[in-house]
Amino acid sequence: MAISNLKLPRGVSAHAFKSPVLLAEGLALNVAKHLNEAIDTQGTATLVVSGGRSPVAFFQHLAKQTLDWSNVVISLADERWVPVEHADSNAGLLKKYLLQGPAAKAQFLSLYSATANLEQAAEQADRLLAELPAIDVLVLGMGDDGHTASLFPGSPNLAEALQADGSRRCYPMLAPTVPHQRLTMSRALLASAKHVILSISGQSKLTTLDTALAGDDVAALPIRAFLQPTLEIYWCP
Repeated sequence: MAISNLKLPRGVSAHAFKSPVLLAEGLALNVAKHLNEAIDTQGTATLVVSGGRSPVAFFQHLAKQTLDWSNVVISLADERWVPVEHADSNAGLLKKYLLQGPAAKAQFLSLYSATANLEQAAEQADRLLAELPAIDVLVLGMGDDGHTASLFPGSPNLAEALQADGSRRCYPMLAPTVPHQRLTMSRALLASAKHVILSISGQSKLTTLDTALAGDDVAALPIRAFLQPTLEIYWCP
């Protein structure tokens, strides 16, 4: 399957790249352009990114972009409930690959807190996210099961987290096959971003995306919540 064969909603654009390196470079340039435009217009810019191993090259390229990083606020769409020092921490990943050099001047809002349980951590993150400025750029990933951020099919809190008009910003979430408990921004908060980009690679994820585009059950494939006009899709084999 080629990305050009997808039946995309009106307003959604797709960009295909020959390799992960070229995708990372192109994505970094695009994100930096939007952030610079936001800074020029309103003095500050807010970026929300996804974790995992896939975005590492993107983070490295973005850190090299010319930006007034002191006026950029960065947060995570989701986080594993582990300390920053843990190998699976998304915050640790950002600090290692993105918040380096000039980019270290950016303000980082972490979702993680060392509370007694996951529910308390989500409540604390929810209060913290009340201070998050309007999101200018959101970069999402997607799993083969159609989850995005940590909005996993079948998770106990999924229905509430997927409310389009919900007021809560962060939810505790359980991943069905991944060992760590999660914290995730809500659909309502994520969808409020001015620019939403979905970055994926591989044929299996293209197949999942094709399936998502063919139906409307958001709970079955949560990525469907973001297949909206103005979405940009970045893909490579």
